Amino acid sequence: MADGRGDYAREQGWDSPVPDMQTGMLLFDRLEYAAGDDEDSVDWEFKGWYGGDTNRLVIKGEGEHVVSGGDGGEIEALDLLYGRLIAPYWSVQAGVGYQLEYGPGPNHDRGFAVVGLEGLAPYWFEIDTSLRISEDGDASVDFEAEYDFLLTQRLVLQPRIGTSFAFQEVEEFGVGQGVNHVKAGLRLRYEIQREFAPYIGVSWKKQLGDTADLAREEGQDTEDLRLVAGVRMWF
Repeated sequence: MADGRGDYAREQGWDSPVPDMQTGMLLFDRLEYAAGDDEDSVDWEFKGWYGGDTNRLVIKGEGEHVVSGGDGGEIEALDLLYGRLIAPYWSVQAGVGYQLEYGPGPNHDRGFAVVGLEGLAPYWFEIDTSLRISEDGDASVDFEAEYDFLLTQRLVLQPRIGTSFAFQEVEEFGVGQGVNHVKAGLRLRYEIQREFAPYIGVSWKKQLGDTADLAREEGQDTEDLRLVAGVRMWF
């Protein structure tokens, strides 16, 4: 197809079409130490991609590892996706995902089929939402939004919110049917370079509904407030 367009362009005396340049990037949006009342953890979230403007291979992940006040941790999501641009600033993504909870008790893991939508909403809000269907047929929807307020050329304030909805209860993972939680964060970063920015902030998460009931049965808190400090960097 590309050769055909090139032949036609040469016949008309036009320049040949510029091929879609293949590039890549790896972004650690969060790499932080989170200090709470009961436990401290190292939390991480990253995204990488390789491809052109239209088609990309995408990998995403986020999780935490408890370092004080408890044991274990979680790979909340690790996704390998194919992304395709469907409109300016918007891409649809599809692929596979993985979740792992590890700790002092038995480890639990599961795989997913993932379909998502990612892009920039009006006023430059970054939106990331996905539908996940596990290997056992359990379905859930995740939503997250964030925004960068440029206080100066280097000082950036980033609020973010997120939530999750499960269509079925999955007691093994402490997931109840309905809205599982709401979470919010506020981080202030200083971009020493565009590629490297230390930050401080606060994160908050509250479990809701049936998910909160399952947490109480396990003797866990349903609300968590933490101070965070970390770096945001990309290559």
